[in-house]
Amino acid sequence: MENRLQDSELKVMNVIWREQPVKASAVVQAMSEENGWNANTTYTLIKRCVAKGAVERSDPGFVCRALIDKSTVQRSETDRLIDKIFDGSADMLFASLLSRNKLGADEIEKLRSIIGELE
Repeated sequence: MENRLQDSELKVMNVIWREQPVKASAVVQAMSEENGWNANTTYTLIKRCVAKGAVERSDPGFVCRALIDKSTVQRSETDRLIDKIFDGSADMLFASLLSRNKLGADEIEKLRSIIGELE
């Protein structure tokens, strides 16, 4: 992918990841319902995603398919957040997340399991 996806482009990508292969007209409908966007805005964002190498457009029907995995973008965006806000410290991000929410026993156990898998 050439450039980082902007927040509005990520919203479009979420629809494509969720429903692919999906016609652009269905993405327009979803963005109208979810965000109140007009068709021109959504088509512009889809075209930007195509230009960035994140989406493949096929015809007939302007069908969209993601060329990048959601998990790849999530990792990249998480790394950017850690670098930008937490000076590269993942443990500071983790501590910040934990301090904001009361976690239930099930959530704590799930986190322990994830950490155990990483060790």
